[in-house]
Amino acid sequence: MTETILRGRVLSFRRRPEGVSDTDALDWFEDGAVHLRDGMIVAMGDFDRVAVPGVPVTDHRPHLITAGFIDTHIHFPQVQIVASWGAQLMDWLNIYTFPAETRFADPAHAARMAKAFYDLLLSNGTTTASAFCSVHPTSVEAYFTEAEGRGMRMLGGKVLMDRNAPEALQDTPQSAYDDSAALIDRWHGRGRALYAISPRFAITSTPAQMEAAGALIARHPECHVQTHLSENLDEIAFACSLYPEAEGYLDIYARYGMLGPKSLLGHAIHLSDRERAVIGETGAHPVHCPTSNLFLGSGLFDEAALRAHGATSGIATDIGAGMSWSMLKTGGAAYAIAQLQKRSLDPLTGFWWITRGNADVLGLTDRIGTLQAGTEADITVLDSRATPELAIRMEAAQDLKDELFALLIMGDDRAVVETYVAGRPSRPR
Repeated sequence: MTETILRGRVLSFRRRPEGVSDTDALDWFEDGAVHLRDGMIVAMGDFDRVAVPGVPVTDHRPHLITAGFIDTHIHFPQVQIVASWGAQLMDWLNIYTFPAETRFADPAHAARMAKAFYDLLLSNGTTTASAFCSVHPTSVEAYFTEAEGRGMRMLGGKVLMDRNAPEALQDTPQSAYDDSAALIDRWHGRGRALYAISPRFAITSTPAQMEAAGALIARHPECHVQTHLSENLDEIAFACSLYPEAEGYLDIYARYGMLGPKSLLGHAIHLSDRERAVIGETGAHPVHCPTSNLFLGSGLFDEAALRAHGATSGIATDIGAGMSWSMLKTGGAAYAIAQLQKRSLDPLTGFWWITRGNADVLGLTDRIGTLQAGTEADITVLDSRATPELAIRMEAAQDLKDELFALLIMGDDRAVVETYVAGRPSRPR
C-alpha cells in the first residue's frame, strides 16, 4: 500500500460556477490537504482534519493543488508540426499534417513520439486527454502502451480515412472497421485506457466508411466517438458537396448514428441555430479549440450560443494546430475569444472548464476532474509566482479570482510544480 498526504492550498469544483462570486460551486481550503492511497483520493479538506498520524506529508505550501488538467481534443501524430507556418485548414492538412502522420506506420517512430507526447502533457499538468492517432494501428499501440506504462487515464483511437488523403494514409471501410474492432478489444477498459472511435471528418470518409463507423459505434456504445465539425467555411462546403443528400454538415454525422452523449465534435464553429439545437438534443459535446482556431484563422467558437441550446462544450489544445500544450494558455485564449464576442469568461469558470468541466463532457466526473474522495488521484500543483511576470502580478493580487486569472493569462508549464498520476509524482524533470 502506498499512502501520502499532499498539503497546500486546495481547489476543487462541485459544478460550473455562475460568476466570480459563486463560491458555492467550489471547495477551497487555504491550508488544505488531499489524502492519497493506492492511486485514489481518500479525503480532501482542511489539513488539520485530513491529516492522519503516521501518514507522510508532502508539503506543497504555498502552492495551489487542483485536479489534473484534461484535454478533450488533441492529435498524437502532430507532435512535430506545432508552429508550422502559413496555411489555413485544408492546405495545412495537406502540407504538414498528412506527411507527418505517414511516418507513424513505423513502430519505432511512433514509440519515440509517444514518449515526447506524454512528457509534454505531464510537463503542462495534463493528466488525461482524448487523442486522434494516425490511420495506422501501430500508432494506437504506441499511444496506449506509453500511457499504460505511466498509469494515465487516456482516450484515443485510430483515424478512419479512405479518401481525400495520401494513399499511404488511407484504409478501407472494412479494414477501418476490423482494425478499430481489434484495437477496442485489445485496449478499451484495459487499465485506465478508453477507446474513442475516430472518423477524422466527413471529407476523408466515403459513405461506405461512414456506414462502417456507424456500425462500429452501434456495436460498441461503451466507446467515445470523436470527429471534426464545421471548423472552416471551405471545409463545410466541401463536406456538404460530398454528401448532397444531407441537410448540412452536422446532419451527415446524424445520418450515421454518430451523435450522442459520448460524441466529441471538434471545433463546431460555424453552426446554425438548428444545428446547435440538434447538438443539445442529442447530448453531443462541441469542443472549443481556441488557440488552433486563432492560428488557422478558422473563426470564433460561440460557447454561449451552444449553452443556450443545452449543449455542454469541452475545451482543448488541438495540438498540432494549437499554439500551446498548456491548458492554462488554452483557457486564457478562450477568455480572449469570449471578449471578441462581447462576453466574459471568468477565472473560476476557466479553471472549472479545464478540470471538472472537461470531465463532465467525457462522462468521467466519477473518476477524474475533481479532488473528491473516491476519485482517481490525478493532481496538478501550481506555483502562481513561478515566473517574474507572475511574481510581480501576485504582489497586487487580492483574492483567489486574481490568482486564477493570472495563471490563465500568464501561466504555462513553468507554473507546474508537480503532476501526480494515480497518486505518483510524474512530471518529467
